[in-house]
Amino acid sequence: MFLSLATWLQSIGPEFGFLRVFQYLTFRAVMAAMTALLIGLLAGPAVIRRLTALKIGQPIRGYGMETHLAKSGTPTMGGVLVLLAIAIATLLWFDLSNRFVWIVLIVTLGFGAIGWADDWRKVVRKDPEGMPSREKYLWQSLIGLVAAVYLVFSISESSNWRVLELFLTWVRSGFDVNLPPKAGLMVPFFKEVSYPLGVFGFVILTYLVIVGSSNAVNLTDGLDGLAIMPVVMVGSALGVFAYVTGSSIFSRYLFLPYIPGAGELLIFCAAMAGAGLAFLWFNAYPAQVFMGDVGALALGAALGTIAVIVRQEIVLSIMGGIFVVEALSVMAQVMYFKYTKKRYGEGRRILKMAPLHHHFEKSGWKETQVVVRFWIITMLLCLAGLSTLKLR
Repeated sequence: MFLSLATWLQSIGPEFGFLRVFQYLTFRAVMAAMTALLIGLLAGPAVIRRLTALKIGQPIRGYGMETHLAKSGTPTMGGVLVLLAIAIATLLWFDLSNRFVWIVLIVTLGFGAIGWADDWRKVVRKDPEGMPSREKYLWQSLIGLVAAVYLVFSISESSNWRVLELFLTWVRSGFDVNLPPKAGLMVPFFKEVSYPLGVFGFVILTYLVIVGSSNAVNLTDGLDGLAIMPVVMVGSALGVFAYVTGSSIFSRYLFLPYIPGAGELLIFCAAMAGAGLAFLWFNAYPAQVFMGDVGALALGAALGTIAVIVRQEIVLSIMGGIFVVEALSVMAQVMYFKYTKKRYGEGRRILKMAPLHHHFEKSGWKETQVVVRFWIITMLLCLAGLSTLKLR
């Protein structure tokens, strides 16, 4: 919005020439981060008071950690604050004509709506399980597939009309269209190595990345401050990839695909970092508010969508290694329990409790130790992911 206003004012007369600074992507990214941070810090107390007044408290599962029972009643759905700060800051500072930012915003808010419905059921119906898994995955799949179908053609085209034209061409050709190399699966640490996916392969991979990232972040969000800081770090690192991928000069120098318009995603990533840090102010131990599914599902989907656009799905799995391990720990625990129950008549567990962070709590780690150590691991993984920019 501010970019469009600055451009219009500059067209009026030379006295507004100083507004050229708004054309610089890095300037707008810094301002977006500051805007989201200030919105979060200023609106946070009011949002917490409102959630408390509405008695939107977090229910604690009866089979959960005993030490967490004291947290019952802590306001949840604080992710609304994060999404509000991200949306306002992004809309104020990004180029309104950029289609990539719009699709990320739509996916983020769409998954946030699913999380809101889930949290609301937990609060109103006093059901710790919330929305049934099948219903939740149905809506996640719908949004993920729509986004995937759009992105498969928008990666190689520069306008929505061309995206629509390519989609219609694909349908008329019997679903047979060759995608450019930059739409393939990029392999880190190798120069110009990518595996062709085809339209269906790209759609399936995108769907898995978006939905998988969303649920992985949601599973990680189990301790005060545990999920939000890794989201900030991974999102910031993806912002660097977006800036490089959207630059014809940097992308060519670093052997990355050049995707026009992808650089504008830096604005969204900066806003997400600012909003996340503001939320951490209130979510740090002992938490005054929990993020809830409304925030965790949305932020995870945002990370996955950005990674797909900048063609760094594998790097996302490296930088978001904590999210991946948390999700795998739940899958392994459930599968092994079902297998042993079927074979031996009694379910057995690999971990003391899943997700993984609860296993460490059961092993004697304090909650703050688990959180900070997971932050440190994420920082190292983000550095490893960023090293793929040059180590090729």
